[in-house]
Amino acid sequence: MPDTGLAPPTLPTDRGTSPLDPPGEFAHWRTEGPIRRIALPHGPVHWLVTRYDDIRSVLAHPAASSDITREGFPTPRAGNATRAPGFFITMDDPDHGLFRRMLTRTFMLKNVEAMRPRLQQLTDQLLDELAEQPRPADLIENFALPFPSLVICELFGVPYAEREVFQRNSKVLVDLTSTLEEATAARDAILDYLLGLLKEKDHNPGDDLFSELVVRRIRTGELTPEQAAGMGTLLLVAGHETTANMIGLSTVALLRNPDQLHHLLAEPESVPAAVDELLRYLTIVHNGLRRIALEDFEIGGVTVKAGDGLVIPIQSANRDPAVFDLPDELNLSRSARNHLAFGYGVHQCLGQPLARAELQIALPTLFRRFPDLKVAVPYEEIAFRRQTGVYGISELPVTW
Repeated sequence: MPDTGLAPPTLPTDRGTSPLDPPGEFAHWRTEGPIRRIALPHGPVHWLVTRYDDIRSVLAHPAASSDITREGFPTPRAGNATRAPGFFITMDDPDHGLFRRMLTRTFMLKNVEAMRPRLQQLTDQLLDELAEQPRPADLIENFALPFPSLVICELFGVPYAEREVFQRNSKVLVDLTSTLEEATAARDAILDYLLGLLKEKDHNPGDDLFSELVVRRIRTGELTPEQAAGMGTLLLVAGHETTANMIGLSTVALLRNPDQLHHLLAEPESVPAAVDELLRYLTIVHNGLRRIALEDFEIGGVTVKAGDGLVIPIQSANRDPAVFDLPDELNLSRSARNHLAFGYGVHQCLGQPLARAELQIALPTLFRRFPDLKVAVPYEEIAFRRQTGVYGISELPVTW
């Protein structure tokens, strides 16, 4: 991109009157060139990649590092980020692959499929309880948040009564208005809690993921307790924040597109494809994935130098008309399996089979249980979470 002599624009976050859509600047920038310089809110200037093919290329490139401890890494907050032991999403291979492989079996498709009856049972239970609530009731508090929280607690062997520890602190972690010190303290609070839980599992292991890590990994010396707690922190935060916000946003999107809601309910066999379209359309990781170049490489004919930071907004890729016809329309009939909502390459989301299964069960069941469900406040008054790494809704009053 030629140097215009103008100061680079800041990373856009304002969605204007279309809170279900990415900021409009991304559409303009996709047409202007493959990448451009962008300033983060705390000052540093990095490359911004906006096109689908270029984003896939960067996420798969071996010289695009996820290591947040490298000098110049484009962190979402001012200050020098530290990495918790075992927080493998911010590592490169071989360390990243070593930790990830320890968890792969849990999230394999066949194991997730075996969980479906329990997922359906939890969904039905929570919706029965929602039906007893005074109306309007908050869908987030009564269904969208407790459903994935219950699932992740059972999977990891975390007592559900103690969920407040990771729910409260994970909100601080993903809130981009939190300072680096506040975010670090919130992360460490979850780490400390999980270290205590791992000690309990060592004395009395059960049939859960944390017990398995203790018995198969910590006792054998493959993992330290601190590394296991770091892995757990990553998965606990990611495992409930993402699905909870997808349920809330999907509910609003479907209610605003009644023809698509009808399609979801009328054709049960199309539910998996419909969920992938919702994932593409909403793409809740709205703050952009981050990388740093380990060596010079090209993106669309532009040379990225070693040490340059890259901001990668996957919501822009998922609205690229070069890949998705009429991308700003929600179309549950389309094939959107090639979306990038779970990322791409070696860091692609480990828990995506579970996330898909949760959404495939939760959304159709919700609308069948409450066929006349509606949002109880005007669209303009819905509490969208705008300054956050995981986009969503803070509170969604509904009635039926």
